[in-house]
Amino acid sequence: MAKLSFEDKYKLYETSVQNHETDIDFINKEYRKFFKKKPLSLREDFGGTAAMACDWVKQSSDHKAWGVDFDIEPINYGKDNHYSKLTPAEQARMQYIEGNVLEDRDFKSDVIVAFNFSYFIFKEREVLLNYFKKVREGLNDNGAFFIDLFGGTEACQEMVEETEHDDHTYFWDCDSYNPITSEVQYYIHFKYQGKKHEKVFSYNWRMWGLKELQDIMKDAGFSSVIPYWEGEDGDGGGDGNFYPTKVEENCESWVTYICALK
Repeated sequence: MAKLSFEDKYKLYETSVQNHETDIDFINKEYRKFFKKKPLSLREDFGGTAAMACDWVKQSSDHKAWGVDFDIEPINYGKDNHYSKLTPAEQARMQYIEGNVLEDRDFKSDVIVAFNFSYFIFKEREVLLNYFKKVREGLNDNGAFFIDLFGGTEACQEMVEETEHDDHTYFWDCDSYNPITSEVQYYIHFKYQGKKHEKVFSYNWRMWGLKELQDIMKDAGFSSVIPYWEGEDGDGGGDGNFYPTKVEENCESWVTYICALK
């Protein structure tokens, strides 16, 4: 069976998985609550195509962003499909960095994000702690670090979730989970133009818990760590509104944010 093209692979991923417009709105709203001003600079760690960073600089002539990733393939897709559509002035305020998120940087930003659960690639607490320390060093004094995470009673069950989109079907496949190490193997499959494409993306991660992550962030030196939860709509699903909280009921599946202030 023919493999998905380079272009289709990332187009389908972004359509199925990313909603960076919502992420940017959430960051702006919460940052303003904390610091009474809008954030202007963003570093997108594990940025891949850096679609979010490209959208970030569109907000005003004062906004700038960096997208950090060690894989040149999604970076090239991002340059061709997102960066190329920016104005020359916007391009001057957006930079791709092909490199490791654990490396030191010669700049600081108001906001750093690690979305799409990408930091789950760090399986050892010491390594994740080191990453969080690097993030804190990379923030301005009025700086905020945002991550997303997922969990729930079904998060580690071996099952495939299927989601229909306008022109394709997206499959999120939990292939295996090791309760001894909390390691999990996930795959993303797509059905596109009548063909099923298996294991287009593969993720061998450690599942980190919400409380674990808060504790590691505090150990990394963050002054405050705020967990969020999503409200429910009338059908019992998520309504897209996230609020800080300390007590909630577990459910089959949830996705939420944590914010850590420098």
